Amino acid sequence: MATATKTPKAVNLEATVYTQEGKKFGTVKLPKSIFGLPWNADLVHQVVTGMRANARLSSAHTKDRGEVRGGGKKPWKQKGTGRARHGSIRSPIWRKGGVAHGPRHEKDYSVSIPKKMRMKALATAIARKYAEGKVLFVDALKLPAIRTADARKVLVALGTIDGFNEIPVRRNNAALIAVPEKSEILAKSFRNMGNIHIVSTGNMNALDVVTYRYLVLVAPEESVKIIEAKLK
Repeated sequence: MATATKTPKAVNLEATVYTQEGKKFGTVKLPKSIFGLPWNADLVHQVVTGMRANARLSSAHTKDRGEVRGGGKKPWKQKGTGRARHGSIRSPIWRKGGVAHGPRHEKDYSVSIPKKMRMKALATAIARKYAEGKVLFVDALKLPAIRTADARKVLVALGTIDGFNEIPVRRNNAALIAVPEKSEILAKSFRNMGNIHIVSTGNMNALDVVTYRYLVLVAPEESVKIIEAKLK
C-alpha cells in the first residue's frame, strides 16, 4: 500500500523570472511553506474529486407516472374484456408511461470541503508542479489591446524557454496563467485558445493547478504574497 505523503527531493527555492518575450529578467526567492511542501496524493485527490462533485449538475431527469401526460381515464373496464387489468396508461409497464426508479434532478452531489483542506491541497499541488519543473515565473503580462494574435505571440515566446516548449503547441490543457488581477484584455485575448486558462491568483484552486500541464505565475512576488494570504 502506497503512502499518501512523500518527502520530496531538495528543491531550489530560488527561481528564474522571465519576461513575456521569453528573456531572463531576474530571480525570485520562494517560500518553503508553499513550494517546499511534500506531495500528499490523498489530500489532493479528496479535494479535487470533491470540487468536481460540487460542480456536477443534476440534469438527468425522468418523469414518473404522476408527471406524464394522459391516463386520467381507466383504459377499459375491470372485468369482461379478456384482457389484463389496468388502471392507467401512465403505468411504468405501458409504452410512453412513467418511469419507475429513474434518475431525478433533485439529487445533490455536493460535498463539504473544509477551507484548510482546500488551501493545503492548493499549496501541495503548486509545490508538486514546481518540483517537476512545470512552474514558469513571468515578470509581467501586458497586451496593448484585445487581440488573439498578440496572445499567441506571447505563448510562442514563452515556448522558447527550456522546459516549456509545449505551451504553444499542446492542444489541450496546456497552461494555467495566474495573474494578480484579471483584466478584460487578457481574458478576451486568450479566450479563443482552448488550451489556455486565465485566472486571478486569488481565485486559483487545486483543481485548476492539476488540470493544466504548466502553471504560469505572473508578477511572482505579488502572486506569492496572495497565495500566502490565502493559506493564512
